[in-house]
Amino acid sequence: MEARIRESWLPAAGLLAATAVFGALAVYGSPDGGYAIGIWPVALALAPLLVTTRPPTAVVLALVWLIAFGTIWTERPADVAVGLAIGITVETWVVFRILTGGVRRRPDLYSVAELARYIVASAVGFVVVGVFAIGTSLVTGWGTPWLLGLAVGCSSLASQLAVTPFFCRLRPHTGLAPTFERACQWLLLITLTPIVFVLDDFPAMVFMLLPVLAWGALRSGAYEAIAQLFLTLGVAIALTTRGNGPFAHLDVRYDLPVDVQNILLSVFIIDCALVVVPFVLSVGDQLEYARQVAAERDRVQSIVNGTTGVAIIGSDPDARITLFNPGAERLLGYTADEALGQSSQMLHSADGIAEKAAELGVDNDFRTVAGSLIGQGPSDMKFVRKDGEERSHSMSLNRIVDSRGAVIGYVSTSEDITERVAAENRLVESLEAERQAVERLREVDHVKDAFVSSVSHELRTPITSILGYVEMLEDGAYGELAPEQLDAVHRVATNSTRLLSLIDDLLTLSRIQDGGLGMVDRLVDLRNVVAAGCAVVAPSLERGVVVLEVDLPDEPIPFLGDRDMLERVVINLVSNAVKFTPEGGRVDVSLATVGADVVLTVADTGIGIPLQEQERLFSRFFRSTLAQERAIPGSGLGLSIAHAIVEQHHGSVELESAPGVGTTFRVKLPAIA
Repeated sequence: MEARIRESWLPAAGLLAATAVFGALAVYGSPDGGYAIGIWPVALALAPLLVTTRPPTAVVLALVWLIAFGTIWTERPADVAVGLAIGITVETWVVFRILTGGVRRRPDLYSVAELARYIVASAVGFVVVGVFAIGTSLVTGWGTPWLLGLAVGCSSLASQLAVTPFFCRLRPHTGLAPTFERACQWLLLITLTPIVFVLDDFPAMVFMLLPVLAWGALRSGAYEAIAQLFLTLGVAIALTTRGNGPFAHLDVRYDLPVDVQNILLSVFIIDCALVVVPFVLSVGDQLEYARQVAAERDRVQSIVNGTTGVAIIGSDPDARITLFNPGAERLLGYTADEALGQSSQMLHSADGIAEKAAELGVDNDFRTVAGSLIGQGPSDMKFVRKDGEERSHSMSLNRIVDSRGAVIGYVSTSEDITERVAAENRLVESLEAERQAVERLREVDHVKDAFVSSVSHELRTPITSILGYVEMLEDGAYGELAPEQLDAVHRVATNSTRLLSLIDDLLTLSRIQDGGLGMVDRLVDLRNVVAAGCAVVAPSLERGVVVLEVDLPDEPIPFLGDRDMLERVVINLVSNAVKFTPEGGRVDVSLATVGADVVLTVADTGIGIPLQEQERLFSRFFRSTLAQERAIPGSGLGLSIAHAIVEQHHGSVELESAPGVGTTFRVKLPAIA
């Protein structure tokens, strides 16, 4: 529907006709003895360029000049009409260019930046038409130049500020006020506005309208607030034109120039617009932010409520419980209604706090002990259930901060490890106890993996969306960016890509553990797999700080397996080798058939791995101490994933490494007979 309207000539014709009618009324209604042209509707002349694509821009501007000239000529000399019409036309084009960049579209009026652009465009229009009015006065001798320029400029500024927002895209919202409150707003405006502009001797009463308009802007819908503004201004202009109100007959009452009436009325309109429009934008922005926060809160709440194996407890800065998830209910015996609002100290015994204080070497005080645990990762802590039983939990405690860095609360995640500890103590007594303990540990591990998988799935979609919008920003879809802005956007894209890669690794590892990779075995040439994997890593070597050499045989090496998974093994091994090899080093990749095996060798001259850590190298999230000391980034998942993929292809991974010498990985896969 909107597209058909934009392609039609009818909206432009209607708007230009309205411009002609209201323009003629403005000039006709200007006070006798004055030189200005009233509140000429320049915003209506601008509207066809915003809401339609036809007729062409040049045609619209030509029609604007004709309408301006014709309406002004009815009451002013022809040479004056020519000059002012040119000024109005140029102002229309300048404001259009600033608002839309020269594109025929309805500009958005959502953010503070867009509000500033709308105000700046109106102010520039004020200057442009004011300069033309001054020039016209100087050339034709019509009126006092500065007074005519100020009167015509103020009327144009008032028109742009009050009417243009109606033709912009405001954030749609129905407002917060119920029907009765909105009816009261309208009744008060309809009653108060005529009273204010009928009384001549109480100019200060016009300020009574501003809080009423602000009330409507804060509580009513966006376009309803603009309509209330239109009503107020329409009554003000009509009654002032008839000689009523505090702005009429200023030449008689205060011995001021006649055109001051037009200036003061314009200033009143400007004040009203600058109250209503920013409030409308602010309310729309706050409502949209509240909607997004509510959606995010509901999403997080669903994750928290679905994690029944982990106790998640939130508290305010005074340690009063504000969140008690189903996992906490199950592990601690309290219902959420019983726990909310209570001090979190109720979950710990005095002996348990004293024991933890002694372990940490701090004062025997609950707040001191809690402060020592914040941000320190998992730590064993005694929890007291509702039935009085004391249980051991593995707990992590962290601060919750707002966008300004202020602490607004705390959150703890814990799991009951009492049975696990008991099972570990019973391992020496019987093999059956060992089996039971392992089963419990697997169950706890499964809960962790399920939680990680759930969070990873929830994060993947918004991060993918962020990357999409970042690409649009880099491509200039929302306007040209400065170099500093492009650099910031590039950093956002880089870090989002790294985070998305980590999430993909977590999801892949989860599928491997569940046996759900869904690998499709096909006959592939391992030479092509190795070449493709190295090609993915090659862009990171463009600066030439590390040399990559790839040695592939001339004859094909067929293998029955999943090409994508095998290529991921190559990428993980080669990228690790490049990452842990300092500047000036080299990485050698080779593929060969050795007896009954196909051997992929990836050797580097990097930092190496300590012998005592090599047996843990393929564990999830494990990172060597040398990598941590050098602050080399990584998740500790790449080798774990590569090892699992090789095992599912009935192969093995061998490792040789020494600190400061380098590392060699050998992947052995069964050759096809």
